[in-house]
Amino acid sequence: MISRRSWLSFALAGLAAIGLWSRASVGADDDGWQTIFDGKTLDGWDGNPDFWRVEEGTITGQTTADKPTKGNTFIIWRKGETADFELKLEYKIIGGNSGIQYRSFEVPDNKWVIGGYQADFEAGDTYSGINYGERFRGILAGRGEKTVIGVDHKPKVVEKIGDTKEIQTKIKKEDWNTYHVTAKGFTFTHKINDVTTSICTDEDTEQRRAKGVLALQLHAGPPMKVQFRNIKIKQLKSDAVSGSKGEDKVSSSAKKKALLLAGNPSHGFGAHDHLSGCSLLAKLLNESGLVEAKVHSLKNDGWPKPEVIEAANTIVIYSDGGGGHPFNAHLDELAARTAKGTGIVCIHYGVETTIGKPGQAFIDWTGGYFEPNYSVNPHWQAYYRQLPKHPTTSGVKPFSTHDEWYYNMRFREKMEGVTPILTDLPPATTLVVLDKDGKIVMEEKDGKKVPKLSRPENAHNNNPHARKAVLEDKAPQHTAWATQRSDGGRGFGCSGGHDHWNWGNTQFRKLMLNAIVWTAGVGVPADGVPAGKVTLEDLLQNHDEPIPADFDTKHRPRIQALLDEWNAQAAK
Repeated sequence: MISRRSWLSFALAGLAAIGLWSRASVGADDDGWQTIFDGKTLDGWDGNPDFWRVEEGTITGQTTADKPTKGNTFIIWRKGETADFELKLEYKIIGGNSGIQYRSFEVPDNKWVIGGYQADFEAGDTYSGINYGERFRGILAGRGEKTVIGVDHKPKVVEKIGDTKEIQTKIKKEDWNTYHVTAKGFTFTHKINDVTTSICTDEDTEQRRAKGVLALQLHAGPPMKVQFRNIKIKQLKSDAVSGSKGEDKVSSSAKKKALLLAGNPSHGFGAHDHLSGCSLLAKLLNESGLVEAKVHSLKNDGWPKPEVIEAANTIVIYSDGGGGHPFNAHLDELAARTAKGTGIVCIHYGVETTIGKPGQAFIDWTGGYFEPNYSVNPHWQAYYRQLPKHPTTSGVKPFSTHDEWYYNMRFREKMEGVTPILTDLPPATTLVVLDKDGKIVMEEKDGKKVPKLSRPENAHNNNPHARKAVLEDKAPQHTAWATQRSDGGRGFGCSGGHDHWNWGNTQFRKLMLNAIVWTAGVGVPADGVPAGKVTLEDLLQNHDEPIPADFDTKHRPRIQALLDEWNAQAAK
């Protein structure tokens, strides 16, 4: 009978032969770890022999006063690449600084010169554990920080995960320390001596890297000595997608999953058509090949089973909200998933819940929500003339639609971690009556002159908070927004989506497809998720309610004209 170890060696050899595994390594354990330094030779490693050698079972790099290096020089592992992986090693440094390069690139015409992500460490007290971009955007995450790198190529601190001085007390000077690097998707975690020192998520689709070489650094400057031993790597299933440097397309087995929850019908045919809208989005998502999308009808099947929720990388809710919001009865279950990075997308009435625990959950998950007696829900023509640079707006052109665009949302304090995506100043007529000259009509009430309201004051229609924001402050209102959460997950909210026919607007549709892919933790292509060309017949599929008898005569011409206009704009 063949032993388990022999079988594994045979299997790995077969995988290597067909290019699914890195080329020959020193050894592989049953748990997937490969030892990539034999402790005796530099077999598989390529560095300047003037500076690199094997000494007492270690890879040793050293400069002296008599033999300095003119620039940073590296020893490169030549028997594989790093994509999604874990790396563990021990290091000791005397003087200077060093680092571990991964998913990195070789600088043309400069032998043994590397650029890319670097797990930094030094003999000093400041930089050990940071994520440094060598020839690659500079410091990407400081020690004790969790950061997100945006499309502007700059990192933003989203959470403090430790105190840098306290972390330094865990690092031994001129002695052996362990370094553990994990790269999964585009999130990179560094640990020294089992203490998390930095976490960085790279959303810079233009410059981020999905794979590249592994290398160890010897720094230019004063004399120094650095040593490495017990170096081993574990290859992880890759989540990389097209759209970034060095990336492969995601395989079907590695696809992230999007669960689209379609709520009950409520507003009659042509509005709040949750099942039809979710079905269209899921079809386009599956055709894109970026994620695996599944629609779950709350009307027909009730709340999903726990294993369905657990399998989702992002959960999209397109349903009625308020006190009857489907999430309200499952806050703890959803909180357990978001704590593990599951994305949340709320569409239209799905952004509204009640004040208290539900409202706070929505703020935590997506950054904001519709708060009764604070937010309002008028129908109006919004003009989104400028869009921010963000993964969700990739390939989206400025657009305009008439919809029930809720506004004056309740967001996090100071918009912490929230990126406005769709913004416009609503017309005053959403709140008050204007005369022919465009001035607010005043009326007497309780002996006072007050603006005449265009909609009655209640939990949804009108309130003094919204009137102050729009009429007095003239503050543009955010009707869609995105957030990168401190738990590593992402959230997105969009108040539009009342009118079913607006899914025919290519720009609106692409925005929502991008949002779903992004919250699933997948890189959005530079030109966005393919939105297809949607016809009126496509929009008439999968409705909960029957098509009205007068649809062809009363509604089809108007809707077809809108589609023709939107398709023409998209083609420009």
